[in-house]
Order: sequence, then C-alpha cells, then structure tokens
Amino acid sequence: MKIIKLDAIDSTNTFLKELCQEKDVEDFTVVITNNQTKGRGQMTSAWNSINNNNLTFSILTKFKDLDVNNQFWISKAISLAVYDAVSTFLSVKISVKWPNDILAEQQKLSGILIENSVNKSKIKYSVVGIGLNVNQTHFENLPNATSMKLISGMYFNLDEVLNAIINNIKKYVELINAKDFEIIDKLYLKRLYKINVPSMFRDSNETVFMGKILGVSNEGRLQIEIEDETIKEYELKEIKLVKLS
Repeated sequence: MKIIKLDAIDSTNTFLKELCQEKDVEDFTVVITNNQTKGRGQMTSAWNSINNNNLTFSILTKFKDLDVNNQFWISKAISLAVYDAVSTFLSVKISVKWPNDILAEQQKLSGILIENSVNKSKIKYSVVGIGLNVNQTHFENLPNATSMKLISGMYFNLDEVLNAIINNIKKYVELINAKDFEIIDKLYLKRLYKINVPSMFRDSNETVFMGKILGVSNEGRLQIEIEDETIKEYELKEIKLVKLS
C-alpha cells in the first residue's frame, strides 16, 4: 500500500484520478492532504474541513470482476468500512444514512464520494474520497455536523484512524471480489439509519409525507413504504428526511 501525502490540493479524488490516467497505480494507494481546497461531496456538494484536524483522503480500490450494475455494493462496502473503523473509537450509536453518510448520534460525522472507472460492462476501479471529522470542534453554518472529539472529548491520532479505515476497506473489497453480496447487504441494512421507523419525508416536489424505509434496491434507490402500503423507490436528491421540531 502506498500513501501519498500532500500539504494542499484542490481535491484528492481529482489528483488520484489523474494519476490513474497517467500510469498503473498500485491497489489501495492513498492520497491524503492536510488542506483540501475544493473538497466535494455527493451531487457536487462541498465538504469543508479545518486544516490538520480531520481526515480528507482518497483511496484506489480495484475489482476483479464487478459488473457495472452492481456498483452500489461499493457504496455499501465503503460505508461499512468507515462505520466499523469509527465504531472502534467511539461508544455512541453510529449509523449509515443512505446512501453512505456516517452519522453519530444523528449528526454527520463522515461523507463519502465514489467515482468509478468503467470498461464496457465492468468496473475496473473506484476512486473513493472520504472526509471524516476527527478533531475539529467548531463547524460554521453546519448545525448537523459533529466530530469524534466533540462526541468523546478525546483527541485522536489521525494516522491511527486512517489505518483503521484502510484495513476495513481492504476487508470489504475482498468480500466484493468474492461476491459475498449477501453479507454486505445484511450488515448495511442492520446499520441503515431510520430503517423500519415511521418517518417524515419531503420529495423533489416539496410534498411532505409519512413513510418507512424498508431497504435499498440493487441499483441503490431508497425503498420507502408509504401510507397506502405501496413501496416507492427514490434516487439520490429525490427524497430527504424531515426533522420534526
């Protein structure tokens, strides 16, 4: 495993993707920075982090024979890897908010961005960007954000947390390559935020309704049972949870 440390970069995902286009990059190569100036989240959302307080890195994961139709298993696997790593350091309730945010006590602790390289119908590799709030204690205009230090009151060694995440990613990528999808799915659903809990949602038409998360389709769409007991599926940004005051 190779780790490339950069003082500052616009985006570790962009850097690693460009590196992969230039040459054959070793599996599980990590690009990490203390200062990411243009960090990205899902659907062009920004990821903000104070220098030297948190983990902002990207990791290359290669696959043996993964069909493009199974790409959401990568999202499940990576979120489980971060979940498992964080759970070794914190004693509070951790959960995975669809599709792959990591929550601690219902506040956002980590965000994940996955960009796949596809050859015909197969995913050759993924560049996985991970932002994890570790030692940051102030989040301006981000009321739902938290960190490992805010939760525990403890200071964490960033390298130790990074190694825990990388080791878990390796474990779950092995499961994908072995096509042990059932194990991944069972663990993902067990950790999924608000699953089987009646909740309020708002759709892309600004309609608010009561529903219950039942699961996630193989394509990654959120499956919600609505009040008339029918099941509807939603893409990312088509649905969001409504917090009750």
